[in-house]
Order: sequence, then C-alpha cells, then structure tokens
Amino acid sequence: MSDIAPADIAVHCLGPEELEAHAPALARIMADTVSAGAAIGYMQPFSLEDGLAFLATQVFPEIRAGRRLLLAATLNGDGAIVGSVQLIIGMPPNQPHRCEVAKMMVAPAARRRGVGAALMAALDAEARAAGKTLITLDTRTGDRAEPLYRAAGFVAAGVIPGFALDPDGAALHATTYMYKQL
Repeated sequence: MSDIAPADIAVHCLGPEELEAHAPALARIMADTVSAGAAIGYMQPFSLEDGLAFLATQVFPEIRAGRRLLLAATLNGDGAIVGSVQLIIGMPPNQPHRCEVAKMMVAPAARRRGVGAALMAALDAEARAAGKTLITLDTRTGDRAEPLYRAAGFVAAGVIPGFALDPDGAALHATTYMYKQL
C-alpha cells in the first residue's frame, strides 16, 4: 500500500507562534482537498483565500485560546506540510472527558502513504496528554476516510441520512458519527 516508511512521516502539534508561517500551506491543502471532493464542511469552488480566511477567523483564535490543537504532517523531513488534523479540546462543562476530530486533510498528492494513519496516531497521543478519554468525529458515510478511522479504532455510533450537501452541491449525503474510547 505504501512505499513510505512511518519513520519518513513526522507529525507535530503547531504552536501559536508557528501558525502564520504555515497558514499558506495549510490553506492550500484545504483548497486542494475541497476541490478533490472532500466533505469537510465547505462548498466548491473553495480558494486559497477562503482557506486563509477560515484559518485566521476560526482555527487560529481557537488554538491561541487553548481550545483546539492543530497537528501537521510532513514527509521525508523536507518540512513541507502534506496533511493536518484538528482536535477540539475545549468542550462544554459536562464533557470535560471528550474531544472531537475536525478537518482531517491529506494533500491529494500525498495520499495512500500512511500520512492519515500517522496523524490519527498523533491525535490519540495528544488527546491522552490532554486527559481525554473519548474522541468523537463525523464523516461522510462511505467516504475514503471512513476505513482510516475504523483502522484507527473508531466505532460507528450511527448514521444520519441526508445530513449535508456534497462539496459540488449535486446531492445530499449521509454522515456517520464515530467514537473511540481511550
């Protein structure tokens, strides 16, 4: 399946001081992912500028406030980000034990190389370090990411039909809610 050894993939949690420097690469991955049909909450067309605006207004403030983590993956030690995933750790008062996966993305050119699996393993470690015992996520039912989540130990809790539009707006799709107990 992959000719990249896990040692060739590095994942780290971006600190607040690193965000601006990596914003263009993260926005590019987001734009390419949405253009390739990923159901991550956005519609096509989705531009680099759209990605930069999302990061600046939605993600980076949450990271700076300590309510969200952003993990980034690189291949072969070259420093170029090829994937990212977010972990929402700031939850309501009655859910201090839980966190939520958001915006799992791997650049189309880097897929099928173990990047997604490496991101999910690092996400587990970050959740544990934050004292979390339950991780939840949702994904388009039948999406190419669903087997990745299952392989990472997530279990389907249920499916909601007609939950959201596909990124091209052509049809509604079902969403599968999943969880993992740590």
